[in-house]
Amino acid sequence: MVRAVRGERERYRPIVSRLCKGHDPADIAIALANYCAADTLYIADLDAIRGGAVQHDALARIASAVPGCTLWLDAGFARVSDAAAFIGAGRIEPVFGSESLASSAELALLRGRIDVLLSLDQRGGQPMDPAGCWLRDDCWPSRVIVMTLDRVGAGTGPDLTTLAAVKERAGGRELIGAGGVRNASDLHTAQEAGAAAWLVASAIHALAIPPMRQAR
Repeated sequence: MVRAVRGERERYRPIVSRLCKGHDPADIAIALANYCAADTLYIADLDAIRGGAVQHDALARIASAVPGCTLWLDAGFARVSDAAAFIGAGRIEPVFGSESLASSAELALLRGRIDVLLSLDQRGGQPMDPAGCWLRDDCWPSRVIVMTLDRVGAGTGPDLTTLAAVKERAGGRELIGAGGVRNASDLHTAQEAGAAAWLVASAIHALAIPPMRQAR
């Protein structure tokens, strides 16, 4: 497992966490779930996002290690059919990233769905979006992640401006932010701004956010 910083994937290094030793994905998943009292973990399969195969063995190990958690899996799915093995299959729910989705036709297949998530990805203020996901709010599923990649692991604060812009068009959809959270105060501010949740990693690994319960 690596530490994501600003979406610059070629510069990612093995994670160093104050929650546990080493960087085995299953051990880190257990530590995160216990520390945060989490019932959901987000997994980005970077090999798959960059064009490789989904790491099914590693995914199975993580799922076995945290049986009480739902796993949100972003594995670079270009087509809805690419995620067919996970849709409606239980604890692993596919995330379709706007940087990966192949076409507007594939986007249309996500309209209103409750069993998948769409991640609206941007970096440097520019949407990463070959399928036009940012503009087609009529095709969004019921849960949408607002992912500002250049804030991931950067400790620059959550991107509430983009969250507000998406919220204006989201209707009753559930919005999940991603990137930039430094501490518990940032999470409180994001909640007040309308985020149902926020994806956080670096601040937790640095123990900058208090535990919800002690690790077992």
